[in-house]
Amino acid sequence: MGIQQSAQQGLDTWNRDLRAMCGHFDTELAFNRSLFIGEFSLLASGGLSLASLRTNAGLIKRQTTNPDRDNDQDCFLVSQRSGYSQIVQNGQRVQLAPGELLLMDSVGSIEITPFGLIEHVSLSLPRTQVCKQMGSQSKTFGKISSSKACGRMLHVLMDQLCKGSEGAEDEVEALQCAFVSLLGSALEQDDDPREDVAALQGNNLRSYVQKIIDESLSQPGLSPVGLASRLNISVRHLYRLFEEQDDSVCRYIQRARLKRSADDLINPFLRSESITSIAYKWGFTDSAHFSRSFKKQFEQSPKAFRSSRLQQVVGMA
Repeated sequence: MGIQQSAQQGLDTWNRDLRAMCGHFDTELAFNRSLFIGEFSLLASGGLSLASLRTNAGLIKRQTTNPDRDNDQDCFLVSQRSGYSQIVQNGQRVQLAPGELLLMDSVGSIEITPFGLIEHVSLSLPRTQVCKQMGSQSKTFGKISSSKACGRMLHVLMDQLCKGSEGAEDEVEALQCAFVSLLGSALEQDDDPREDVAALQGNNLRSYVQKIIDESLSQPGLSPVGLASRLNISVRHLYRLFEEQDDSVCRYIQRARLKRSADDLINPFLRSESITSIAYKWGFTDSAHFSRSFKKQFEQSPKAFRSSRLQQVVGMA
């Protein structure tokens, strides 16, 4: 079977499984078909059913709700297990980093944009119960707070489910009620997070910017303009923060991406992952550009670097 035919079957299987479980979603590819990763599976944990999704698709979307076709009986508690993504529902936008949780509604338009390879695990909750719990808020979309007590409890519960804890049948209803009851006070407020940045200056602001960059390396669209907008500072101010250390924001981003790529290349647990896949995972979109940049930084091609370092690891074992 040729690579192109195999990739086509992989995409077809992905679309079939996704639509069977989640409704009529369409998938747009970020790269060519041969590089597409799309895996969908169902897990049983604690007596509850979880849906696990792993993909590097460019966009997964459902434009409008079709009552004859889409399931509108559920809300989904989505756990970002790895990678970064953006989810938009009915005009509201949320970005998810590893370990973060999101409440999402089965009603309304949805757009999921993975920034590289991501892994999601989602738990279905009865929509009627969720809406009743939210009361006058009637808010069924938003990020779960990690600072509120109820939000922290939801994170703990979801992490336990994702680890595959067992549960008796009579515990299912209790677990489901626990998740729903915690939601009412767990959503983040709509306060503008950029207000905290205004108090930061000099080294503190640069350190904060570097932290944001380090958390966003897998996003191919990461750029000075986007960062400045996100931080509510001018692009010139952003450039000046790095120029004060004889550096540039673009060079910092590239060095950080190359460092993450190098770490993955010498990780023996990732030896089956292709060099191209690792490059794309950390925000590179052109394999030739990645190879040139990597060789300039490490004075070896990615292939030679991986081979020599893995041999050293084996020799030390």
